[in-house]
Amino acid sequence: MNYKMLYRICGRVLLLEAAFMLLPAAVSLCYGEFHTALAFAESVFFALCAGLILGFLLSRGAEKGFYAREGLVVTGLCWIIMSAFGAIPFVRNGDIPSYIDAFFEMASGFTTTGASIIPNVELMSHGTLFWRNFSNWIGGMGVLVFLLAISSSKSKDSGFTVHILRAESPGPSVGKIVPKMRQTATILYMIYIALTVLNIIFLMAGGMPAFEAVCHAMGTAGTGGFGVKADSFASYSPYIQNVTTVFMLLFGVNFSIYYLILMKKLKAAFFDEEVKLYFSIVVASSLLIAWNIRGLYGTLEETLRASFFQVASMITTTGFATADFDAWPVFSKSLILFLMIVGACAGSTGGGMKCARVLLLLKSLRRNIKKNLHPRTVQVVNINDREVSEDVISNTNAYLAAYFTIVVLLVIILSLDEFSIETNLSAALCTFNNIGPGLGKVGPTCNFSEYSNLSKIVLSFAMITGRLEIFPILSLFSRTTWKKV
Repeated sequence: MNYKMLYRICGRVLLLEAAFMLLPAAVSLCYGEFHTALAFAESVFFALCAGLILGFLLSRGAEKGFYAREGLVVTGLCWIIMSAFGAIPFVRNGDIPSYIDAFFEMASGFTTTGASIIPNVELMSHGTLFWRNFSNWIGGMGVLVFLLAISSSKSKDSGFTVHILRAESPGPSVGKIVPKMRQTATILYMIYIALTVLNIIFLMAGGMPAFEAVCHAMGTAGTGGFGVKADSFASYSPYIQNVTTVFMLLFGVNFSIYYLILMKKLKAAFFDEEVKLYFSIVVASSLLIAWNIRGLYGTLEETLRASFFQVASMITTTGFATADFDAWPVFSKSLILFLMIVGACAGSTGGGMKCARVLLLLKSLRRNIKKNLHPRTVQVVNINDREVSEDVISNTNAYLAAYFTIVVLLVIILSLDEFSIETNLSAALCTFNNIGPGLGKVGPTCNFSEYSNLSKIVLSFAMITGRLEIFPILSLFSRTTWKKV
């Protein structure tokens, strides 16, 4: 294990986080919230000191050797450290007095989960609200991907790029859209920024105040779901709700598709099998839920708007709401639980299992059925007319086994708080899949504040584990990870 390289990267991430926290400090000053600005200034100082110690003092003389093992470990450590230091301002300014609650809130922000322990966000300071939503935006594409995008291509640490990108990026496999991983990271972030700015423009065109538009665009871009109003999007106009529905769905698409569109490879973009499955699920689920809830709304337009908004929010794991879907019929709630598990496309900012894995599992199942019927024939799995390697299929099966094992363990631990199985199961699914609101006591009109400190800590790590797709966090608890090779 190359410990000095781990220190160096963790230190640089803390320095980057210190720079990020200057923005909410500036927002606090603009709104005259001097106590909150001071809290962020103190947090910047703490992160700066820790970053300098790790990034320069302890990492002096670091060797270049950096492999998949280090990539997994440093990714897991960085996300835990970011959440730990990012929680400090909430405690220092008094918005969230308990550090465990603050850590939960920050882990939820960076992992783009959107689960909250705050009963009424409208009582929070502007600096706190901005930092929560900004953390959604940072976590959406990944802070380490951002670090790769802004660092010099001549950096002597360039050997770690492929391992970092593969450990932090969502999906069954991570490829390059251009020959160099660093250029890939830069292109992804440029597309990400462009879509975010476009979202802000459309929201402000609908009359949304600038501060709210920026916060909601960041929450939508990262599919994080943090908002600035207690009722999420319920009180906003139909135009704003429809705009948000569209952008949630756009951020749930694999960002490589947008690159293909920019390169005018329209056939490859529009006929991508995962994208077709993604939008097929969205349309089918929206129409089924609209049919099921038709008696709850006065007009067809209201019914379709509520249905499409909630389906987009759930499948992209954003977590915004325009209605209390916990009060919807059981059929609709069952579909919502299904969408929580499926999630968005691989390579997007959405969470969940990913449509790519669902597609891969369905094709693997079909192959195995054919193999049983015709044992001597050679059956391969193809996606977009390309053969999927057996390693990717094996990793997908391992991910699926780990996924359900962790969900079961989460439900068992949460049951110590004596809540209903509906509440505990949806809490496990919505945190592990990085969604936010669930059902029962963690529904869209409730929050996670009633859970015990033990459950909040466990759910915090569930959010980080789900965002990093399990293996970077599991690697931290393996003995072989820390052994010398």
